Amino acid sequence: MSNVMPFRAVRPRKDIAKDVASYPYDVLNVEEGQKLAAGNPFTFLHVEKSEIDLPPGSRSEGDHVHEMAKSYLKDMIGRNILIQDDRPCYYIYRQRMGNHEQYGIVAGFSVEEYEKGLIKKHELTRTDKEMDRTRHIDIVGAHTGPVFLTFKARKSLDRIVASIVAETPEYDFTADDGIGHTAWVVRDGSLIDAIRNEFARIDALYIADGHHRAAAGTSVGKLRRANNPAHRGDEEYNFFLAVAFPHDQLRIMDYNRVVKDLNGLDEAAFLKRIGENFLIAENFTEKSPAAHHEFGMYLGGRWYRLTAKSDIYRDDDPIGSLDVSILQNNLLEPVLGIHDPRTDKRIDFVGGIRGMGELERLVDQAGFKVAFSMYPTTLDELIRVADAGLIMPPKSTWFEPKLRSGMFVHLLD
Repeated sequence: MSNVMPFRAVRPRKDIAKDVASYPYDVLNVEEGQKLAAGNPFTFLHVEKSEIDLPPGSRSEGDHVHEMAKSYLKDMIGRNILIQDDRPCYYIYRQRMGNHEQYGIVAGFSVEEYEKGLIKKHELTRTDKEMDRTRHIDIVGAHTGPVFLTFKARKSLDRIVASIVAETPEYDFTADDGIGHTAWVVRDGSLIDAIRNEFARIDALYIADGHHRAAAGTSVGKLRRANNPAHRGDEEYNFFLAVAFPHDQLRIMDYNRVVKDLNGLDEAAFLKRIGENFLIAENFTEKSPAAHHEFGMYLGGRWYRLTAKSDIYRDDDPIGSLDVSILQNNLLEPVLGIHDPRTDKRIDFVGGIRGMGELERLVDQAGFKVAFSMYPTTLDELIRVADAGLIMPPKSTWFEPKLRSGMFVHLLD
């Protein structure tokens, strides 16, 4: 069962919700954050990514940054930019990207269940990033950005959500990037009970995006539990902020690769080596693969289609059958010498939302030699890996649209 709690969200006034809602801290660099924040005194970036307000040349990591975030959050609450609900609620959060819609439930999710593996992960976290986010949550005293969760869809829960979203929403705006964000507040006690009972029938939740936030939220919960001799189990630190979406509403986009050189090979030798494990077709006008185990390759101003030979992978291997693994194990490592894609500076990763034109630009103009377009990892593959207790290779999934920060804040103090 999943213990999912309503909470008293701190959230924007209706009239400025669009101005408050911001990108997550980890999809922007400082310069991008400063540009987005310019001229917008309400943006939550001042809390979520406080280093944008440091003087030039200042150290952008450390507790002083998190203390700034705490001060900004207190100020936003004090000026009624953010308000807090007077009772615990659930919230329904709809995102619209083009014709695609997804409806998530915003709530507090159990630290204990994460520790027990009932909230399942599929990525490794970096210790330095996890520790920094842990300090942020603990010093600010709040979860400022939600974890992105998914679960195996339940028609009965879908019907409850449908009845809620038939009513007038609390927020409804389209951000400057064209993504629509709509939210409903669930105050009715009978609906809260119904949602909680539905989650009690769900055996497992899966982290789609936000592994560092989930790990950090759990670390803060453990720290505060250890430091509280009167610990009961219902304190706010026992739950981290997340939005949970049914798996059949989500869309994973391709996560593509670009490499700076051919590891000492000329193009002819490189193509010959690739041909040992892949069928190569020229003039791949589609540029993006349409099926598993196919790859696009942009090299020397031309697109090729690569099709993995059937003897280089096993369909019963949850990790080895992933396209990211097939490419890594049979091309990137043995041919291009990319042994650890997490640390090798010769490789970079490009989210599919940037399109095939970005891969061409990087090769034609930005110093990269070859690009690979990927078929997206599926939700079924993600769940299969997580259920097996395994870890996906790095940069396997790219979820769009991203959750906005500042629409819902979970206070711990």
